[in-house]
Amino acid sequence: MANASKPRSQRLWYRTLQNIHLWVGLILCLPLVLLGITGSILVVEDELRALTGDTPAQAMADGPIQPVSAILAAARAAAPAGTQPGFLILPEEPGRPAVVRLVAARGGERGGERGGQQGAPQGGAPGGAPQGGAPQSGPPQGPMGMLSIDPVSLAVLGDANPAQASGGFLRTVHILHGNLLIRDRSGREIVGWLGVAMLVLGVSGLVLWWPRPGRWKAAFTVKAGARGVRLHRDLHGAVGIWSLAVFIVVTFSGVYLAFPQTLGAGVSSVLPARDLRAAVTVQPVKGATPIDVDRAVALAREALPGAELRSVSPPARPDQAYRIGLAPAGQAHGAPAATVFVDPWAARVAEVRDPATYSAGETVIAWQRPLHAGEGLGPLWKWAVFLSGVLPPLFAVTGTLMWWLKRKARRAKDAERAAALATAG
Repeated sequence: MANASKPRSQRLWYRTLQNIHLWVGLILCLPLVLLGITGSILVVEDELRALTGDTPAQAMADGPIQPVSAILAAARAAAPAGTQPGFLILPEEPGRPAVVRLVAARGGERGGERGGQQGAPQGGAPGGAPQGGAPQSGPPQGPMGMLSIDPVSLAVLGDANPAQASGGFLRTVHILHGNLLIRDRSGREIVGWLGVAMLVLGVSGLVLWWPRPGRWKAAFTVKAGARGVRLHRDLHGAVGIWSLAVFIVVTFSGVYLAFPQTLGAGVSSVLPARDLRAAVTVQPVKGATPIDVDRAVALAREALPGAELRSVSPPARPDQAYRIGLAPAGQAHGAPAATVFVDPWAARVAEVRDPATYSAGETVIAWQRPLHAGEGLGPLWKWAVFLSGVLPPLFAVTGTLMWWLKRKARRAKDAERAAALATAG
């Protein structure tokens, strides 16, 4: 009963939550600010490239886009030794390059002109059926750099050297935001746990902000003429509550991208959903010739008439299907695309994953990346996400100043009290 009569600010749970909010914010403010700022930069990456003139040095050719097989063949010929095309992203508008992500070559395949002839067929079909029809394992298929290719002239616009392909300011920003320049898996995990810390700050901040009866209007504003601790507290609370919904959505999606399996399983336990990242397994046919990538693309387009080709991922192993991304006509930029899996041996569509038919859980999972990147919901959402990234510096400054000014005031009072006791003695 005595505890119930205490003001909320004096209760143990409130003071504990206050200390958690304070010290998590103070200790992690620098990396959290870094994640916020780099995230905002990536949201406006296209605008920054246009502003700085960061465009391919070689002019893009006019005309119809070449077949996917020709683009992949050009990438294979330009790829450094030990690499091969692993994922093709087609431009969404004329005048943009196609982007090919390189992966470690499997089996006897190598980059360069000679490797392009000795490896998989130029059409991009998977390797021939293994002996006995059993799948063969290859080296890790991790990213090994990227190539930019003119989809009309097939000219290589970027340097094929993976080390140089990963250079540049915006590329560094990508790596900073994704893994803090730590190349192995631990970097992404650290970023994920920093996202968890952001969620803790957001939720605890909401509880600490929650106003007393009769103070709701003041809690959403900054008092005119406020100074010192009051000014910083009002800024911290008002800006925080107005931006909280976007902040929580963007932060949660970032944690999901760092821990997709864990959070995906959590979402699926509440809202049933398939693993949308899982590949489709097919049965290789001994002695048969798999269809090439152009035929696979044609089959995928037949499955979703009117959709625009967005990406192509050739099979990494003979027992995998082509993975082809298609965007329905009129779909907003960045919204979840459909994925069509094509069996290269049976020459048929093995599975279609269309956002229009997703369950509630699958929709939640599919939207995490677009929500985090500020895509899929128009310019209003894009700029809301941008602002959510530039707010951590404000929270860091106002929070640190509140702590410093209160600490300074406490020390002054302690000094006054000690002087008064010394005089009385």
